[in-house]
Amino acid sequence: MIDWRAYIIADDSVLSGKPSIKNTRLSVEFVIKLLANGWTEEQILSNYPRLSPEALRAVFAFTHECMQDGLMYPLEPQEAA
Repeated sequence: MIDWRAYIIADDSVLSGKPSIKNTRLSVEFVIKLLANGWTEEQILSNYPRLSPEALRAVFAFTHECMQDGLMYPLEPQEAA
C-alpha cells in the first residue's frame, strides 16, 4: 500500500488544518465528496492537474487507515425493517 504520509498533510495554515493533499488546497474530504458524487478518478485528475494518481491513491490509503483505526464516527445501529 502507498505511504499516504508522503502525500497527505495537516497544516494549520492550509484549510484550517484539515487533512489535505500536499502542494494543493484540496482536502481529503473534498476528494472523497467528489467520488461520492460520481466523479471518476480520471475526471478528478483531469480537473485538478496538480494531483497525481499516486496522490489520489494516498487519499484512499489515508481514509482506509482512519477507518481501520476507528477515527471515523461510528454509525448508529439501525433497526431491521
